[in-house]
Parts: sequence; C-alpha cells; structure tokens
Amino acid sequence: MATPKEISEDTVVGLSLKTIYIIIAATVVLALGYFKLEAGIAEAKLLPEPVISRTEYDLKDELIRETIMNTQEDVEDIKTQLDKIEDRLFESTR
Repeated sequence: MATPKEISEDTVVGLSLKTIYIIIAATVVLALGYFKLEAGIAEAKLLPEPVISRTEYDLKDELIRETIMNTQEDVEDIKTQLDKIEDRLFESTR
C-alpha cells in the first residue's frame, strides 16, 4: 500500500487561472444571493400581515360551498347518464 502524502507549504496544486476565477465567481454569486435572500426575509418580517375582512371570508366560503354543491350535482348527473348507458348496453346484448 502506498503511504499517503502530507500536505504542506511545498505542496503544488495544479489549477488553471480559469478554474480559480470560476471558483471565486461562483462563491461571490452564492454569497450575494444568500445576502439578498436574507434581506428579503428581513423585509418581509417587517411588513404587516394581510387583513382578511369577515365579508371577504364569507364570500370565499360561500363560493367554495357553491362549487362543491355544483360538483355534487354534476356527479349525480353523470351517474344517471352512466346508469342509462348500462341499461342500454344490457338490453342490446340480450
């Protein structure tokens, strides 16, 4: 087995200038993105919470309930049509 080399001041790492620039640029971009995200979070914490009025809540609740009822009626219509189709299919196979 080969003995592991020790890293010291005399160790030479072969990186091109282009690779070094890419590493530095990526580090700077990540750091700037992080700090911008942190600033956005800090700003969002200072903003007031959105106010939802009782009227708005009631209207949204009514819309949701109406949508559910319409969907239920549609399902019942589809069931009725499916029953008719099954009856016709059964009669035609006789």
